[in-house]
Amino acid sequence: MPPFRLAILECDTPVPNVVKERGSYGSVFETLLSKGIAQRDDNLNFCVLKYDVVQQQKYPDLSDIDGILITGSKHTAFADDAWIVALVEYIKQVLTTSNTPVVGICFGHQIIGRALGAKTGVAPGGWEISVEKVNLSAEGEKLFGVPSLNLHQMHRDEVATVPEGLICLGSSPRCPVQGLYKPKSVLSLQAHPEFDDFIMTEILHVRHNQKIFNDDMFSEALTRSGNSHDGVLISTKIWNFFLDAVA
Repeated sequence: MPPFRLAILECDTPVPNVVKERGSYGSVFETLLSKGIAQRDDNLNFCVLKYDVVQQQKYPDLSDIDGILITGSKHTAFADDAWIVALVEYIKQVLTTSNTPVVGICFGHQIIGRALGAKTGVAPGGWEISVEKVNLSAEGEKLFGVPSLNLHQMHRDEVATVPEGLICLGSSPRCPVQGLYKPKSVLSLQAHPEFDDFIMTEILHVRHNQKIFNDDMFSEALTRSGNSHDGVLISTKIWNFFLDAVA
């Protein structure tokens, strides 16, 4: 089997200490996806093609790739910045005119929702940060094989409605749509399976210093940042999704 060609659309740059230790968000996802492959008993290989869709606004030719992953971002998915509008239109075209499977994480999840007509906006419940429990729907439980997931969160925006033809994978007290799914087409998560204690802690410190998180929010989130999470499980399911789509 030739390597799976994955285009990672990088929608932001990590905070400085994360860049220093882990590289770009594309590299962070490459690490996560490698862990998922290690759980498999086949000889799956993959190659990553990274696209800066913010500054360079470069996008892959679909004939050159097998799947797309949209990263998270500090930016707002429902804003009308030129690069965000271009990203939404690109994903809309991919999902409506091709068979290329798309995975979206956090901001990427919201971009998919917007591209398919969902309502997106600021969550009434406010910030959801650090490791939190996601209660899965019946469809989500079937997909992931467990009733709930523990995953890193870092968002104040949300997808508030489910696009026609897609399935809601789960919810949390602060977020009604924690994931979207359509076999062979879309898999998205509001959470960050690619985050770990180091990445979360660095972001918490930066946003606390920026006064985005007050002392109480910051301190409480730090107590959960090292909790066990299901990032590797998500990685295995991302691969199942991609490979099922191209089979």
